[in-house]
Amino acid sequence: MKVHRNLVLATIQALQQIFTENKQADRVVESLLKSNSKWGSRDRRFIADTIYSIVRWYRLFYENLGHEPQTEQDWWNILAIHWTLQNEELPVFPEIEKVDKNSILQKNEALQKVRKIRESIPDWLDEIGEKELKENWATTVNALNETTSVSLRTNTLKTNKNNLIQALYKEGIIVKKEIDEGLTLEKRTKLTHLKIYEEGWFEVQDISSQMVAPLLDVKPGMTVVDACAGAGGKTLHLAALLQNKGKLIALDVSENKLTELKKRTKRAGVNIIEVETINGLQSIKKHYNTADRLLLDAPCTGLGVLRRTPDSKWKITPDFLQQIQNTQQNILQNYSAICKPGGQMIYATCSILPSENENQVDHFLKSEAGKSFTLIEQKSILPQENGHDGFYMALISRK
Repeated sequence: MKVHRNLVLATIQALQQIFTENKQADRVVESLLKSNSKWGSRDRRFIADTIYSIVRWYRLFYENLGHEPQTEQDWWNILAIHWTLQNEELPVFPEIEKVDKNSILQKNEALQKVRKIRESIPDWLDEIGEKELKENWATTVNALNETTSVSLRTNTLKTNKNNLIQALYKEGIIVKKEIDEGLTLEKRTKLTHLKIYEEGWFEVQDISSQMVAPLLDVKPGMTVVDACAGAGGKTLHLAALLQNKGKLIALDVSENKLTELKKRTKRAGVNIIEVETINGLQSIKKHYNTADRLLLDAPCTGLGVLRRTPDSKWKITPDFLQQIQNTQQNILQNYSAICKPGGQMIYATCSILPSENENQVDHFLKSEAGKSFTLIEQKSILPQENGHDGFYMALISRK
């Protein structure tokens, strides 16, 4: 393998930021590539692929090493293990001259027999995954370690699916058709420089995520509230389904995320979205009994999207899981009354754990706040089922 030393050192520094300074992998990689704009496509691909591979398989690599990396030399050894297990020729650097490839391969063969090491996850996650998903856990955690595809949602306010496919084809981008307005790229490629992206012809959105808004069955002219809107991926989908007719209110506790939504709204050609930052229970209560449709895309552990954010499994803790479950139930209790009588709402997460999904809905429906609500249907999508993100959604009606 021919690789420049400066690229290896940049990779090591990035990994130290992710694991020692607890920074998010995607932001570290984005910042690194942005600050080294003269790197060619091959170098940039090496940096991103190497960092994400080590983040994804971190436990397997450090178990081969014998301990978690502490020093720069440890990280050199981790890279040597990575290259060896990838069956790649080791580059010639003094830091890895004494690496014994046969010893690594022999040790790895034994480690592969232990699921939590083979799939490179923390002990607690393996235990709770098996407890909650039972016989599905082994295939689920294996699927979560696969590299992810890029999916798009056609913005029907600007174009249609076939026109988008043709426009992408002219750019040398091949896609396959998915459900409704969804497309999946045959090969990962940069999209944000395209004219059709700037003109708002599509949004990058996973296929599982695209299943949420249609389930809410919105009609043009309705009043719809997206109460945990974030940066607005599903908000924009709802706007398209509403045909840009009606009233769509995007609420969130994060002003920064809503600012990003405003930018995306303009590009998508949407003019029915009203943005509002939540500042306590009173700002929620003023919307009570107003929405024909309500979306509660609740904060969660994100365990269904680990393929996209593999560093999350090293940052989430059992305490965080408990905290987020409390938050989810509080959202159901305090936000559900936004849905007016005769209306419908969806509770959704990008988690795969029943304790964040079915159990939360069941608890809500049995509570005082949920006594006027009825479960219509629910979907739990595991990543091995459709090759996309793990997701959960429950459609609930109010009497």
